[in-house]
Amino acid sequence: MTTTTASPRPAVTDAELHPLLAGRWSTRAFDPAHALSAAQTTALLEAARWTPSASNTQPWRFAVTHRGTPAHEAVLATLAPGNQTWADAASAFVVAAAVTVGPDGDERPWAVYDTGQAVAHLTVQAEHEGLAVHQIGGFDRAALAAVLDGPAAAVPLVVLAVGRHDPTVALPEPFASRETAERTRLPLASLVVEVRPAA
Repeated sequence: MTTTTASPRPAVTDAELHPLLAGRWSTRAFDPAHALSAAQTTALLEAARWTPSASNTQPWRFAVTHRGTPAHEAVLATLAPGNQTWADAASAFVVAAAVTVGPDGDERPWAVYDTGQAVAHLTVQAEHEGLAVHQIGGFDRAALAAVLDGPAAAVPLVVLAVGRHDPTVALPEPFASRETAERTRLPLASLVVEVRPAA
């Protein structure tokens, strides 16, 4: 077992991972005074932009809002109440949406998968920038889609709360306990399946 010690919540892994991967975790304790710079915003989106996609369709679309703006408040209002209690301190929200239908009207069966890859690339770049990302699935999809100015086929998948981790932030329960709980994953052996040879 390998322990990554650079992270405030180290991951215990079966092999040594790159620190940007092993150190990533989803904090809810964001520095309410931190502002995401234009350069950092561009770096995050560039990391997502250069993600591979099926037939290079690049189905992802992103909306970025910064704390203190009406657009940010509009996204915050679509989050589930529990998420609103801590996400309001994030420096920015990045809404990731997938364009699931192409210009020809054909379904894009890999659009959601590809957009998920783009979000993963963004989170690794955020680690490199010294930023934290918490991916939020608890939101009103219809309400969020209504405030996005994008293609009608762009389906909101996730809201990313982005900012700088602040370990001094006092979170309410149950979030405070989750912030310091041991990080766990299923054992690798339970995630690997066999391929049945052809009869």
